[in-house]
Amino acid sequence: MRQLLLISLLWPAIAMCQTAQAPATPPTPAARDKQCQDILDKALKDKNPETRKQAAIALSLVGSIEPYPSQLESLLDDKDVEVRLAAIASLTDVKNDRTVPALHKALNDDVPEVSFAAARSLFALNDPDGKNALLSIVSGESKADSGYFAKQKRDALRMMHMPKTMFLFAVRTGASIAPVPGLGAGVSSMQALLSDPAVSGRAAAVLLLEKDKDAQTLSAQKDALQAKEWSVRAAGVHALVLRDDPAFQSDIVPLLDDKNDAVKLRAAAGYLRLETIKNTPKPEAKPARKRPVKKAPPKPQA
Repeated sequence: MRQLLLISLLWPAIAMCQTAQAPATPPTPAARDKQCQDILDKALKDKNPETRKQAAIALSLVGSIEPYPSQLESLLDDKDVEVRLAAIASLTDVKNDRTVPALHKALNDDVPEVSFAAARSLFALNDPDGKNALLSIVSGESKADSGYFAKQKRDALRMMHMPKTMFLFAVRTGASIAPVPGLGAGVSSMQALLSDPAVSGRAAAVLLLEKDKDAQTLSAQKDALQAKEWSVRAAGVHALVLRDDPAFQSDIVPLLDDKNDAVKLRAAAGYLRLETIKNTPKPEAKPARKRPVKKAPPKPQA
């Protein structure tokens, strides 16, 4: 009787311990998708302009998956100049059918930096209005000052001695085409990391090795996800996501709870990118053409 009484008294505590020790059920893919979408949506509406800017940058990894191109387009009306500049960079990166009209709108921005960025992007996309806008700046018909060119010149002179800058130019001119239509090359994400003075040499090295697919590089990229420096973790997410292999989704899931917005938002955008790739049917392999059998020429008759 005493044993039964003791068990009945202790049973609630035992049950609580068993519940606490029970492994949590992993979220379904749909639930994980929604978590990533909520992270991005919340950041895009955040009162802090730096958070909105980081969200705009991260969306260069998602590509032209709605509603994100539309949200990027809406950021062109953001009150903060840096947010609008980040939106232009990511819109240029995703290259969907709304990119050019959105950049035409940004050409009329009241801030010279923004209109110049739109002109530069349109020129890079071979849109004639981009070239016309740049020519008008050269001829003095438009203003592009407010310290912009002076700052760019100083930064260019300072960064000429940095190897990572040459890498940035290489990416701008020769970024590989993503295997799934509508996905960006993540140039905006990379540019934001490389141009941040707080980014360490280790983070730059992770980005430099982005296109190397060997096992040693993969191991280094995964190790970067555990680094103490936020820039290294962000670079690790960027590099791993651009491998375009859904198998790496589980590696970036823990970073959805990262305390740094630049890391967390890249993880959320990257997860959605890999989910798109996973759900995109692979093109059927074309059957190999049979080579015609060459017939031996007839032997001359004796």
